[in-house]
Amino acid sequence: MGNYDAFKKQVVDTAQDLTRKGYLMATGGNLSVRIPGQNAFAITPSDYDYFKMTPDDVCVLDFDLKRLEGRLKPSVESAMHAAVYQVRADVNAIVHTHQVYASALTLIQAPIPALFDEQTRFLGRSVEIIPYVPSGTGLLKNTVAKHIRNHNNAFMMQNHGALVFGTDMERAAHNVEILEKCSLAYLLAICSERKVSKVPLAVREIAFAKLRKDQERVAKNALEASGE
Repeated sequence: MGNYDAFKKQVVDTAQDLTRKGYLMATGGNLSVRIPGQNAFAITPSDYDYFKMTPDDVCVLDFDLKRLEGRLKPSVESAMHAAVYQVRADVNAIVHTHQVYASALTLIQAPIPALFDEQTRFLGRSVEIIPYVPSGTGLLKNTVAKHIRNHNNAFMMQNHGALVFGTDMERAAHNVEILEKCSLAYLLAICSERKVSKVPLAVREIAFAKLRKDQERVAKNALEASGE
């Protein structure tokens, strides 16, 4: 096995699982995993059917987007993934989806407040909306890098989809599911035209403090692995 084979397999397995569950559709979205100890990541190729994808199809890039492995064109949003890894040392996996309910909230520009305990524990204080910029552009990379410094693990991209992080790929995939639950519940609550209740502020902050503790541990380990 090559140096990156396990990471490439993880990308494929997760992409196919999320497709089976309906969070990824056709060739939309992309996901990646950080390569520990290197300024590099494995990412899905551009415009490629997830169910046809094999580990050999996954691309490995450094943070300057230099190809380290892979024969196919990497995702057009590879620069966005690289920017996230550079800004957030606690993030080891990224999933970008066009999942339906979160995407619907972006169309009405409705960020999700702290609705549930698990949301604040794993996604953060809220799910904010990153302003619209065209896909695959340098402007998208810069806009995302600017808006993700608040330590939340889930964001909604206006007229686009969702951007979800995790300390590992399993956590990122779980966070995708939590986000969709919150998105659907919030949409239904909004439609009721009744007041939407939130978790108490003290509970939110306790849960968020636990999330931050996890993030700080992972960021410390990443810095030690890189020798910085």
